[in-house]
Amino acid sequence: MAAGGNGWTGMGWDWTDHDRVRRCLDEGADPEAWSGGRPLHRAAVFGSPEVVAELAGRVADVDAPENGVTALWEAVVAGKPENARVLAAAGADPWRLSLGGWSPGRLSLAGPTPDLFPVPAGVRLTGPERAAAREARRLLAALGEFHHDGFGLACVAGIDAAEAIRRLEAAVRDGATGETLDDPYAYDMDESLRIIGVTSVPGGCVVTQPWGYAPQMPGVLTRLSAGTVCYGLYANPKSGNQGSIARHGVVEGWDLHPGGGPYEDDTSEEVLSAYLYRHSAVAYCCAFAGLRPTGPRAVAGPPDLWVELPDRDHWRH
Repeated sequence: MAAGGNGWTGMGWDWTDHDRVRRCLDEGADPEAWSGGRPLHRAAVFGSPEVVAELAGRVADVDAPENGVTALWEAVVAGKPENARVLAAAGADPWRLSLGGWSPGRLSLAGPTPDLFPVPAGVRLTGPERAAAREARRLLAALGEFHHDGFGLACVAGIDAAEAIRRLEAAVRDGATGETLDDPYAYDMDESLRIIGVTSVPGGCVVTQPWGYAPQMPGVLTRLSAGTVCYGLYANPKSGNQGSIARHGVVEGWDLHPGGGPYEDDTSEEVLSAYLYRHSAVAYCCAFAGLRPTGPRAVAGPPDLWVELPDRDHWRH
């Protein structure tokens, strides 16, 4: 994306070139506006500390909001501590309240740089917030990183693999499953989509499909979530992570964005989770359902069991 107005012609998402940004500003670029937003907010996330400092020295208000948040908030949430320090040095307020009642400074206490700002007396995380931060560090380390485009997942609270299979009325697959797994795309889609993996983990179970979206189909989620809650994920290769929530047999959230940033109407708990698991959609799904896997196998495979869903319309609630 390249902005053509406000003197920023040709500027896209890369705001790391200090010489270029300074040249644009000296030639009349507006430090307050870029492509419908604010240059300082873009630089806080996508820029270098030098560019952030340059823009911070040119704006009228270093804490001017965009979509309800300041550039300092954006830097903290994006994990750009050097940019955050530059903004604070330029006068940005780390303790200004923002989404969910959090300030960027207090939110940073839950992340990897708790010493980012001098902390005023009396400002601290609550016990549950500290526990959530500890669990996030453990969970992210346990799951690790893996490629999951095209991958489907459902994290189900409070039931094990055997109960999930019973609820889905699924049949345990025989040795023929191996052939399907070698090249699932060589098989009829209706057949390959019915094959899913199920694994018990502390706190519940994980339903997976490395090649498709079956675990988050509404008919699957509603059966799995009877008397409990589950979070579904499809890592759509075309449009990114798509999430869904089912509770007590009812789909209550669809087209969500696990692993994305906090949103304006999020609760305090939702803001914290979005911050702790930003860019980590699978960990976010596990945490939402209260699952505590001790390693990546439940997600990356192989599962406890491969099973086949019955031949019915799983898109029906």
